Amino acid sequence: MVMTISTAPQFAPLSRAAMAARVAADIPEGWYVNLGIGMPTLVADCVPADREVVFHSENGLLGMGPVATPENLDPWIVNAGKQNVTLRSGASLFHHADSFAIIRGGHLDLCLLGAYEVAETGDVANWATSETEAAPAVGGAMDLAVGARRLWVMMEHTTRDGSPKLVERCSYPLTAQRAVKRIYTNLAVIEVTDQGFVVSEITAGLSFDDLQARTGAKLHRGAGLKQD
Repeated sequence: MVMTISTAPQFAPLSRAAMAARVAADIPEGWYVNLGIGMPTLVADCVPADREVVFHSENGLLGMGPVATPENLDPWIVNAGKQNVTLRSGASLFHHADSFAIIRGGHLDLCLLGAYEVAETGDVANWATSETEAAPAVGGAMDLAVGARRLWVMMEHTTRDGSPKLVERCSYPLTAQRAVKRIYTNLAVIEVTDQGFVVSEITAGLSFDDLQARTGAKLHRGAGLKQD
């Protein structure tokens, strides 16, 4: 798809912290949520302590809290990305096999992953950028993508060189097919439906046409999207 970007009003893409806060605002009270490595881990910092969202990490944590600070760091408490994290009251630690029993048993309400690409069909690629890359393996992401009751993706809308990451068909090795239900980017919130990508929210100052120009597949306007 040819990307032709018009001269648009000034707009500011969301920061990663703002993206995390936006995702956190949509997670209902009481959900059990796995946070994938990378950008999704920031979401744990954005849920108020008096609101119960139970975060799971595939290495064997349930009740994970925000990233640790130097004052409360325990070197033995890490998430799947080997970041030092904290534990909320009532948290539990358990064997890796038990952790995957939670995932594969359908006990997670939501998994939030980062991604290199998402296709309009809901296919997701998040572990390698080529078939010859020396990545160890797809890892637990494939279990999470199909084991959780729903999969959301948190990602930048384009690569650093401006290439679209939301595409008609993924060009990278897939993590899962037809799995993604919603995408949060620094420019928009997009639902993945039978119709394709449906935009429900756009960052202030960016037009629908300019969002389309930064996207490698056709976008559809959501029913509640403000017209521009």
